[in-house]
Amino acid sequence: MKNIVLIGMMGCGKTTIGVLLSQKLGRPLLDTDRQIEREQGCTVAQIFDREGEPRFRALELDLCRRLGEREGLIIACGGGLPLQPGCMEALKQNGAVIWLRRDPGETYDGLDTSGRPLAQQGREDFLARFVQREPVYRRWADTVVTDFSSPETTAEKALEVLQ
Repeated sequence: MKNIVLIGMMGCGKTTIGVLLSQKLGRPLLDTDRQIEREQGCTVAQIFDREGEPRFRALELDLCRRLGEREGLIIACGGGLPLQPGCMEALKQNGAVIWLRRDPGETYDGLDTSGRPLAQQGREDFLARFVQREPVYRRWADTVVTDFSSPETTAEKALEVLQ
């Protein structure tokens, strides 16, 4: 059974939708950022502060390679993960990728930026980051979900496109 891989900007709802899909499908949810935190015994922000972004990205790649060998998971990816060489290749080998394409302005306006190292430069930087990432998300997505009227509706749309 293929994994379901959720990608999109930070704060777009990957973990929230992942929880709903996990409940509906009876599959385990694995959030890549939370998994790295568990394995490292510290937060993503602490990894960035202590060891820098390159170390965090190396941890992401290692995790993606391991997850690509598993099946039956719902995987909520960190927002920058699809940009890292090798990560999506590893996840796509046994996964269907859904891009949660939420309006970036709405996403930022509802975002709690505390504990998010790459959200500290403000709204304009966030919107520019979306423009940079959009082609990458589009490249890796098997399908795109754009209905964010409610988390339940978004999860239902994701289930529809999987079938």
